Amino acid sequence: MTSISVAQTRLHSHREQFPALANKTYFNYGGQGPMPQKAMDAIAQTEAHIQHIGPFGNEAYRWIKPQMQAAKEAIASELHISTETITLTDNVTVGCNIGMWGIEWRAGDHMLLSDCEHPGVIATAQEISRRFAVEVTTCPLKATLNEGDPVKIIAQHLRPNTRLVILSHVFWNTGQVLPLNKIAEVCRNNHSLLLIDAAQSVGLLPLNLTELGVDFYAFTGHKWLCGPAGAGGLYVRPEARESLKPTFIGFSGVVVDSESQPVDWLPDGRRYEVSTFAYSLYAGLREAIAIHQQWGTSHERYEQICQKSEYLWRKLGALPDVKYLRTSPPESGIVSFQLTNNQPQGSLKLVQFLESQKILTRTIANPNCIRATVHYFTLESEIDLLVETIQSFGKM
Repeated sequence: MTSISVAQTRLHSHREQFPALANKTYFNYGGQGPMPQKAMDAIAQTEAHIQHIGPFGNEAYRWIKPQMQAAKEAIASELHISTETITLTDNVTVGCNIGMWGIEWRAGDHMLLSDCEHPGVIATAQEISRRFAVEVTTCPLKATLNEGDPVKIIAQHLRPNTRLVILSHVFWNTGQVLPLNKIAEVCRNNHSLLLIDAAQSVGLLPLNLTELGVDFYAFTGHKWLCGPAGAGGLYVRPEARESLKPTFIGFSGVVVDSESQPVDWLPDGRRYEVSTFAYSLYAGLREAIAIHQQWGTSHERYEQICQKSEYLWRKLGALPDVKYLRTSPPESGIVSFQLTNNQPQGSLKLVQFLESQKILTRTIANPNCIRATVHYFTLESEIDLLVETIQSFGKM
C-alpha cells in the first residue's frame, strides 16, 4: 500500500469518529463543527456520573474540580498558554463582553473596530458608547483582503485616547487572517489594549498566544474544535488582568473569609467566572481537542486545511458564473465566493439548493456572498461534489 493510500485510509478512519459526516457533505465548520462520538459520550458519561454521586455534595465537587482543570489544560495545550490565564465562558460573545465591559471607560475615550466584525461585537460597542460617551470608529480592513497593509491602516486610525482595539483574528466573512503579532506591537506602542474575537481561529490556526502578545482572546469550542455549544473561554494576558475588572461576578471568582464573605478577587482567570458550570460540556470539549491532537499537531492540521481550501478555491475559479472574493489562495479554511449571473437572491437560492442535496454551506450578508469552510478532514471528493452541484445549479 502506497503512502497516499495509507494517508487516505487513516483519514477515512478518523472521519468515522464524527457521526454527522455520515449522511451529509459538510462545509459549515465556521458556524458549528460536528462533534465526535467520544465527545458526545463524554458529555453523557459525565452527567451520569455526577447524578450517581450526587450533583451537590463534597464528593461531587472533589470529582469535578480536577475535571475542569483537565479541560483548561487541554485548552492551554492548543493555545500555548498557562491555565491561570484562562477564564471558562459559554462562547465568544461572553468572552468579548468580559473584555469590553471590564474596562473602566471614561467619557471621551476611543474604541476602534474593523469593518469586518461580528454584529454581536458591534452592538456591544454601540451600547458602551451610549452609556459612557465613548467614541467608536471603524477602520477599513475589508479592502485589504487582496491588497493593502492592515497593520498600517490600523496604525493610522489609532488615537492617543484609543483605549481598546477590537479585531477578529480570522474574518468570519472573507477568511482573511490578520498579522496579530505586528498589530499587537502597534497597539502596545500606542498604550491601547487589544481584544481579539477568535471565533474563527481557535482550532484552525496554530496558535501561541504568549508570543502573539494580545491582551484578550475570546474563543469558542463549538466551531473548529468541534466541541459542544456552550463551552468556550477567554485568555487574559497576565499584565492586562489587573486593569480588567470583572463584569459577571459570582462565587467562583472571589476569595472569601471564614464567614464566606467576599474579600478579594481570585488572582487568575477564575476571577471572571461565575458559579455552576455546565461541567459535562467541558468534558466533551476536552475529548474533542484530544481527537484533533491524536490526528496531528496544530501545524499539521493547518497545513491540511490550507491545502483543502486552495483545492476548493481553484475548483471554484474554473466555474464561469463564480467569482471568489480572495484573488490568491486562502490562508484559512474559509472560502467565500459570489455568483456573477445576477440572479435575484441567487446566493440564498444556491445555498438552499445545496442543502436540498445534503450539502451544507451558508450565506453572508456583508459582503453578499456564500461561505464554504473546509477542515483538515474534509475530503477532496466532497469538494468535487460541492463544485459539481454548484455547476449543475447554474445550468438550471
